[in-house]
This record gives sequence, structure tokens and C-alpha cells, in this order.
Amino acid sequence: MEFKTVQIENPDQLNLILGQSHFIKTVEDVHEALVNTVPGIKFGFAFCESSGPRLVRTTGTDDKLIDLARKNALKLAAGHVFILFLGNAFPINVLRTLRDVPEMVRFFCATANPLQVIIAETKQGRGVAGVIDGESTLGVEGDTEVAERKSFLRKIGYKL
Repeated sequence: MEFKTVQIENPDQLNLILGQSHFIKTVEDVHEALVNTVPGIKFGFAFCESSGPRLVRTTGTDDKLIDLARKNALKLAAGHVFILFLGNAFPINVLRTLRDVPEMVRFFCATANPLQVIIAETKQGRGVAGVIDGESTLGVEGDTEVAERKSFLRKIGYKL
């Protein structure tokens, strides 16, 4: 087995979700789930098929985001892995809905941070071993940082 690191290309620091599903039906079911959850959502979704023709299957509502998802999925080339780029929504808006898509298996991360995906490769194929989401922790929040966190959540409308 060989380990490789794939840097996810995300030049605009968009929010993305990286996960694993189990059937090409995922592509249509994710599309329907997203457009029914966030009206007017902009997204690009790509799914790595792991049997048969083993293609990257795509869908979305924004050509730029679809292209970005396709490009990253091709770099990953790992069985049943998907990547979803969000344009005008946040993972918190769609994760619960995505969990209810019957084909969903797991989420590796939901982030806008720089992202590296650790790929394990064998003679059979490739799979995600883990992710490096952002940078290393530098310390523990103090009173000032607690106040800033609470203020930020209220500023963006997630808390009263």
C-alpha cells in the first residue's frame, strides 16, 4: 500500500463537503436534496464511480462549481468518494439533509480551509484514509476569544 496526499484545489476558499456514498443514484438524489433545501442554491457535485466504467459523475447548478468539483474528483480518483462545492450556502445548511440521502455512507469533512486528502492506494484502487483540514491548533481560547466567538455567531445570524 502506498499513501499519497492530494491537495484540494479551492482558489476562492469556498465551502465544500467531502464524503463517501455507494451508488451512482447519489448524483441525482443529492441534486434533488440540495435544491429542495436551499432555494436558489449554487453548487457543484462530483462522484467517483468505483465499478463498471468508473467515471466521475457530476451535477450542479453552477458551471464553475461543477468544473471545480470534477477537477478535484479526478485528482482524488477514490472509490465512491464525492466532493460538493457550495456557492451561496454553508455546510450547516445542508448536512442534515445530506445525511438523509439513502446512499450516504460518511462525511470526511465540511470546510472552507485549505484541505489535503490522504489517499491510500493498492493494486485494487484508491480510498480516503483521512483528511488534513486547515492548520494545526495553536492554543486554547481565553475570555477574549470566547467573547469574540459568541459575538461572531450573533453577527452572522446563527444565534440571537
